[in-house]
Amino acid sequence: MSMTDRSRALLQIHFCVLLWGFTAILGKLISLPALPLVWWRMLLVVAALALLPRVWRSLRALDARLATGYAGVGVLVALHWLTFYGAIKLANASVAATCIALAPVFTAIIEPWVARRPFRPRELLLGLAVLPGVALVVGGVPDGMRLGVAVGALSALLVAVFGSLNKRLVDHADPLAVTALELGTGVLALTALAPLMPLLVPAFAGNLLAVPGLRDGVLLVLLALACTLLPFALALVALRRLSAYTVQLATNLEPVYAIALAMLLLGEQHELSLQFYLGVCIVLAAVFLAPLLERRRGAAAGGAGPLGAAGSGRVPD
Repeated sequence: MSMTDRSRALLQIHFCVLLWGFTAILGKLISLPALPLVWWRMLLVVAALALLPRVWRSLRALDARLATGYAGVGVLVALHWLTFYGAIKLANASVAATCIALAPVFTAIIEPWVARRPFRPRELLLGLAVLPGVALVVGGVPDGMRLGVAVGALSALLVAVFGSLNKRLVDHADPLAVTALELGTGVLALTALAPLMPLLVPAFAGNLLAVPGLRDGVLLVLLALACTLLPFALALVALRRLSAYTVQLATNLEPVYAIALAMLLLGEQHELSLQFYLGVCIVLAAVFLAPLLERRRGAAAGGAGPLGAAGSGRVPD
């Protein structure tokens, strides 16, 4: 592989992460409550994937047990997006993006159980290193945003659960077909949940059948196509040429991009204190430390292997 190929792949993966960073910004700009926002996003992505004959061929080839597993993950993905955009509505894009940075910490605890592998002490140290940053983040947001922090942390926990499950299943089917099945199941799950939402979390509830206005409609199309399908397709190409370490570092930049964009486009730095941003720095430092330690361990064991085309098992926020 030439340096040109690797450089192009690096540019592609960072462009993908930048587009994923915009998802939080669009979530703040779209006026819909969290439930219809996520429902429309998932529906638009599924509708676009349904136009591809490759997706239908791959879906027909899936056995029932594997399809059931992907469907279950799809419900978790829907709940993750619901809580992520709920956190944006309850707080702001910066808070939600910071909470998602906690996902690697939860993954360090959950993945050994899901993957049935030994627990690594360094992963516990990662969790402990994040705690001071979390305390500063919580103390650095206005009282009215504290619920958004809690919902955002729940969203990060859901990322860890479905990401770990996806890693076990991801190599058994075409990634685009898996995405269509998971998000299609998510649409059905949210449709079933909609009548209960006013009783469970009124702040998230909304009429799914109401057609969004022109402004919200345009932003939803951008969210579904430009910030979901496009980076997903580019990532499938780029991930074949990059190591797991490189991809992990790039993916960890997503909350950095989101917070920077929120400051630049939404002026959210005026809503949050210096204490919050100090906490963000501690959280991100701990999160970036994880792949560095993992690379050292991989080098000692003979080098980190390449990452598969489906990536880490996560979907963009």
